[in-house]
Amino acid sequence: MALTIESYDTPDALTEAFASTLTSILKTGIQTRGRASLVVSGGRTPLALFKLLSNAELDWSKVDVTLADERWVNEDDDASNTQLVKQNLLQNKAAAAHFVELKTDHADANEGINEAESNIASMAQPFDALILGMGEDGHTASLFPCSEQVQDGLDMNSGRTCIAVTPTTAPHQRISMTLPTLLNSRNIFLHLTGERKKEVLTEALDNSTEAQKPITAVINRAPVTLMWAP
Repeated sequence: MALTIESYDTPDALTEAFASTLTSILKTGIQTRGRASLVVSGGRTPLALFKLLSNAELDWSKVDVTLADERWVNEDDDASNTQLVKQNLLQNKAAAAHFVELKTDHADANEGINEAESNIASMAQPFDALILGMGEDGHTASLFPCSEQVQDGLDMNSGRTCIAVTPTTAPHQRISMTLPTLLNSRNIFLHLTGERKKEVLTEALDNSTEAQKPITAVINRAPVTLMWAP
């Protein structure tokens, strides 16, 4: 396990430092490989980061952006992570970035898996940067401990890029990157704010199995940088 902790006094200080770090990573990807790839997560925590990053000085036309997971809802639904990313990150200078869809037009996420996997396959990989969040149940992306699909999502030998997930403790069917897909990243960040989330993470790493707290499956297998502020 290799968890590096970067703590900041305020969420604003965290946001500024994180945006600078991501900008540098994406610039390096473009300079080194011609394109860069960024995988983000939804929720309230990254909103300020997205807004600041949207004005970063880099060639956004050479950046592919996608989501680690998505609720299986239409983009006009307020629960849509796609809507959140388009309204907060893919603005200003970052409007030139190429967004790679996880959500398809299929009625059921299981029916959209192949198309979503094909979309992701078009991106530069390993991903240059992956930003994960974590729920208070220890889930990350949409790898929920309450779901019947959690073991399939954590299977390192499944050969699948994505999985359809139906959580029992949260609304909406989901599509999520699998653990091996998440780990296929040059830089993995866990973005948390608040004392409670830090406590949950500590408890998960000390006392839980990977299926009980899926965030531990990432940290157990790859270097992860925790970006945290109170």
